[in-house]
Amino acid sequence: MAQDTPFVLYDTVFQSRLLLGTARYPSPEVLAEAIEQSQPGMLTASLRRQTAQGDQSQSFWSLIKNRGVPMLPNTAGCHSQQEVITTAEMAREVFETDWIKLELIGDDYTLQPDTLGLPDCASELIRRGFKVLPYCTEDLILCQRLVDVGCQAVMPWAAPIGTGKGPIHPDALRLLRERLKVPMIVDAGLGRPSHACTVMEWGFDGVLLNTAVALAQDPVSMARAFADAVRAGRQAHLSGVMAQQDQAQASTPVLGTPFWHQA
Repeated sequence: MAQDTPFVLYDTVFQSRLLLGTARYPSPEVLAEAIEQSQPGMLTASLRRQTAQGDQSQSFWSLIKNRGVPMLPNTAGCHSQQEVITTAEMAREVFETDWIKLELIGDDYTLQPDTLGLPDCASELIRRGFKVLPYCTEDLILCQRLVDVGCQAVMPWAAPIGTGKGPIHPDALRLLRERLKVPMIVDAGLGRPSHACTVMEWGFDGVLLNTAVALAQDPVSMARAFADAVRAGRQAHLSGVMAQQDQAQASTPVLGTPFWHQA
């Protein structure tokens, strides 16, 4: 078996390359079982969801803490740098962590990140002591800029949030993986375990999922399937996936066998 290296973000080692969202599950019990079956490296949660739940937020937070999985709060729904900073500071208090998934939304319809504002926003959060994982597009220049301002990892999408289309610009994602040397987690747009396996085969370091698991007919089984797919894709990448060929090549030698005629 090909030897793997630890999954490290900001000098912290994580036990799984799967990150799992906590929204939209049929019940807290289903969420808890999905976490148990998939054993994710981190769990994402929105502070805005927490405050919107009122009295239920405490029971939800207790459920999450009892799983013993590191938390990655996010700034979902923020449209300005000030909103992001305020939400991040509050999340640091509520979730008791410096980790933050930076979401700065530029378009409400596609939920596309504000690519122009992301680097400055990330820079300010880093200055305030946050370990920033920015949700971004697959644009090479944007991702390089995020690294330049201090992000030690980036999270490009495969497709817009919740679409489940899988990698819609595979060449751009492959180029991004080839050019940048920081850890990269594919976040958003993965709808099937095969999508997760594919990007892991390309050499991405992890995936972040929510909708594809939470809205499955059986979220618990789907969480387990994605965890298996992430491991399989990672092992395939380490083992060396065969190069594609333009012509058929026999897997069994044919020279020297009866009825073999070379043109």
